[in-house]
Amino acid sequence: MAEPRQADAAYDKIQRMIVLQELAPGTLVSESEIMARTDIGRTPVREALQRLARDRMVTIYPNKGVLVPPLSIEAELKSLEVRRVLETLAVELACVRADDQDLEAVRELRTVISRQDFALVDYMDTVKDTHELIVSAAHNTYLADAMAPLQGLSRRFWMAHIRDAAHEIKVASDHHLAMLTAILDRDADQARQASLALNDYLVAFSLAAVRDPSN
Repeated sequence: MAEPRQADAAYDKIQRMIVLQELAPGTLVSESEIMARTDIGRTPVREALQRLARDRMVTIYPNKGVLVPPLSIEAELKSLEVRRVLETLAVELACVRADDQDLEAVRELRTVISRQDFALVDYMDTVKDTHELIVSAAHNTYLADAMAPLQGLSRRFWMAHIRDAAHEIKVASDHHLAMLTAILDRDADQARQASLALNDYLVAFSLAAVRDPSN
C-alpha cells in the first residue's frame, strides 16, 4: 500500500487533470501514461484511480485502460440534487462548529475571492479550496467524504461547459462570498439560503449548457 500522502497527491493531480479537461471526457488512458504525467509511482496512482472510480470520475477497464466518462446532463442534475441537501447541511454545521482557526481561514479566503480578478484555472482551484474549507469547518468526516466527489463532478461539468468565463466567475464567486460571510456571521439561515442559491445557479447553468448548440 502507498503512503497516504502519495495516494492523496496522486488523487489530487489526476482529478485536477480531469476537471481541467487535460484528460477530456471520453479519453481512454493507460495507468503507465498517468504515472508519467503525474510523476508518481504505480501503487499510489493505482490507489488514486480506485478512489476516483468510486467517485465516478473514471471507469477502470482491466487490461484496457482508464476511461474518463463522457459528460451527462442527467448525471449532473442528479448529483446536484444530492449536493443541494449535503451542502446546506455543511454550511449550517459550519456556522455552529467553526472554531477560531476555521474562521480565520474563512476570512482570508473571502478576501481572496472578493478580488475577482482570477484566471479561470486559478479560480477553479479557489472553488475547490472554498468547498473543502466549508466542509472542514463543519467538523464531520462522514460529510466530507460524501461531499468531495459531488463537488469534483460539479467542477468538471462547469469547466467543460463554461463559455463566458468572466461572467460565470463573477456570478459563482458572489454565491461563495455569501456563504463565507454567513459562516463568519454564524448566521445559519443566511448560509442555508446562500447554499441553495449556489445550487440553483449550478442547475440553471447545467440546463443552459444543454440548450447551447455549441455544447
